Amino acid sequence: MTAIFSDRGVSLHQQADGLSVQGDVDIASAAALAAEGSRWLADQRPETVAFDFSKVATPRNVALSVLLQWMRTCHQHRIRVTSIVLSAPLQRLAELAELDALIQAPDEQPVG
Repeated sequence: MTAIFSDRGVSLHQQADGLSVQGDVDIASAAALAAEGSRWLADQRPETVAFDFSKVATPRNVALSVLLQWMRTCHQHRIRVTSIVLSAPLQRLAELAELDALIQAPDEQPVG
């Protein structure tokens, strides 16, 4: 696992199959986190990618916003999202926001 970004207790890592986020994603860290992940996706342009948010314990809308930004970047660069793993609290928030279908089958619906 290679660290790509770290700030305010949030870190972004490159894993063998994609990107992993750890820590408490808040309003102060979300923009930089989204930008770094999008930059990595645009530069690397992997054929497929997986997103792991399982170590994001505090459910906040901004964490889902980061994920959606990365999915838009993938759509723009024709990168197939193979899986998205969320922590239990973040999964509950995604269900409340009615994003669970998109997260369970990320490659079936474009995010625009």
